[in-house]
Amino acid sequence: MAEKMEENLSPRREINKGAWTAEEDRKLAEVIAVHGPKRWKSVAIKAGLNRCGKSCRLRWMNYLRPNIKRGNISDQEEDLILRLHKLLGNRWSLIAGRLPGRTDNEIKNYWNSHLSKKINQKQKQSETSIKESCKAQKREVNESIIAREEVKEDKTSVRSSEEEDSNNISFDVDQFFDFSNEDPLNLEWMSRFLEVDS
Repeated sequence: MAEKMEENLSPRREINKGAWTAEEDRKLAEVIAVHGPKRWKSVAIKAGLNRCGKSCRLRWMNYLRPNIKRGNISDQEEDLILRLHKLLGNRWSLIAGRLPGRTDNEIKNYWNSHLSKKINQKQKQSETSIKESCKAQKREVNESIIAREEVKEDKTSVRSSEEEDSNNISFDVDQFFDFSNEDPLNLEWMSRFLEVDS
């Protein structure tokens, strides 16, 4: 209790906010080896660092821990990150818990710098392919409609030409069916009938 009162009465110390040096990393690692990774404000004071407790904790968690896995993220890890993100969303610490040796900060940074861009690009490609297939289907439908209309026009033009041809034939029906002067064996009327039909 007395220590806390002395800390409160002592003038504020200046906190270093710049990049960590190798000497600071060594001091932090030594203090954590002795006292463990807890009570970060006291760790910073015991190490003699002009850093806040949060800075010490983040430095230890993201860079100095001995079980941190360094290097590029493998395809299997990337696939797992994608599936977990789809399931959990932006809960980076939960995702990092499923990837031994990877930090939540590293996974978040990898997501923001690489994976989100890949996903956006794939979505754009799928959207354009869907749009192209829709356009192709519309073209096919329009072409089939045009083809049907052409067939209908052809049929109507054939019908109208047949009707015109049938209207152009002129003969006297009474004369055609007058068989009084004909010899029953003479088939001239039949040949005339066949000429008209063809």
